[in-house]
Amino acid sequence: MAKGELIVALEQIEREKGVKKEDVLIMVEGAIASALRKHVGRSANVICKIDRDSANIQAWIRKLVVETIEEPELQCTVEEAKAVKKTPKIGEEVDFVVDAKEFARIAAQTAKQVLIQKIREIERENLYEEYKPKEGEMVSGSVHRFMERNLIVDLGKAEAILPVREQIRRERYSVGDRIRAMILKVDKAQRGPQVVLSRSTPMFMRRMFEMEVPEVNEGVVEIVEIVRDPGFRAKVVVRSHNPKVDAVGACVGIRGSRIRSIMNELSGERIDLIAWSPETTVFIGNSIAPGKANSVRVIDAEQKQAEIIVANDQLALTIGRDGQNIRLACRLTGWSLNVKSEQQKAEAQEAAEAAKRQTLSVLEGIGEKTAEVLIKSGLTDIYRIATFTPDQLMAFQGIGEKTAEKIIESAKAYAAEHPKQEAPAKPAEDAPQAEQKAEA
Repeated sequence: MAKGELIVALEQIEREKGVKKEDVLIMVEGAIASALRKHVGRSANVICKIDRDSANIQAWIRKLVVETIEEPELQCTVEEAKAVKKTPKIGEEVDFVVDAKEFARIAAQTAKQVLIQKIREIERENLYEEYKPKEGEMVSGSVHRFMERNLIVDLGKAEAILPVREQIRRERYSVGDRIRAMILKVDKAQRGPQVVLSRSTPMFMRRMFEMEVPEVNEGVVEIVEIVRDPGFRAKVVVRSHNPKVDAVGACVGIRGSRIRSIMNELSGERIDLIAWSPETTVFIGNSIAPGKANSVRVIDAEQKQAEIIVANDQLALTIGRDGQNIRLACRLTGWSLNVKSEQQKAEAQEAAEAAKRQTLSVLEGIGEKTAEVLIKSGLTDIYRIATFTPDQLMAFQGIGEKTAEKIIESAKAYAAEHPKQEAPAKPAEDAPQAEQKAEA
């Protein structure tokens, strides 16, 4: 190879492949030194240098000057050392120059193989260093081939994999199709960095909103939470940090232009935009969109259980096909939500009142009107009624003295025949404050 030709070639490799010229020269030097050791001894101290401008190759075998040689590959006598130095001393190191022409051809093939391998390693490392910081970013590429049900996507510099679990189920692809996805993770692998893509993660939808909605990209509108059933339905919680900007309206865009672009990218996936609220019941009511809640009642705050009442014609919409809408609402809020229509609520209330009437019907002196009065007052426990005095019971409207005595006597008889297994009945003095006031 003519002088300087190697340097020119390496500079071209550096421009095209991103492999530093200095790194390659160091590798070539090591490869030549390794080839020379095969001829002069595997333990020999071989040094090889390539001139960084002219590409001239120089090589030396460095030996230690000793009186008695024990290791010929590493040591030499004073007489041998005089060939390269006038006055060598014991304990000095001397370099014996080796004619590069004698071994350059032998080393060429080894150097070439090592060079190719090292270039590939450096390229892989460079690709890893380039793509690792891009985790969570959007990329686009073309479908290159199929590996079972997984897609191999050509990103230009590297190939990425879109696993079937990260695909949108309703989508179908062909070789050559352009595809947009998010880099989920980048791992080191034997054949180079493995770039894993995703279109099903909520983060992919978040990136779509950042691209299509300037207010989201600028931070004026915040995406609080996203839950998805990829390809079918998603719920996105948004809130505005500027009182003059409507978060939901900004995401929808003029005539739905912004949200439509995102839905089209996601193969028609329905997106419910949910306005965030610090009030739990309001947020829960918003979460069932497109359904509308008439009322929300917290059943158990610790267990996060709530009941939602909707209009009769809203029940199917609120629950969704196969329970999809309410299931996503539960995931979004973290609450267990029980949805009922107004009719179901009324039927449940009627059933509860009928059960209470049935309970009170075993007592003598309680007719339909008296039962109604007691039920409205919350007095349906026979064991508790047995602890009342006639005066306390007469405080309720429509109950006379004889009726009160008959009811209490019947309640005591029932309590005697059916001893209560739970906690002892409350004494009469624990009657509700309203009852005490009525008695006074």
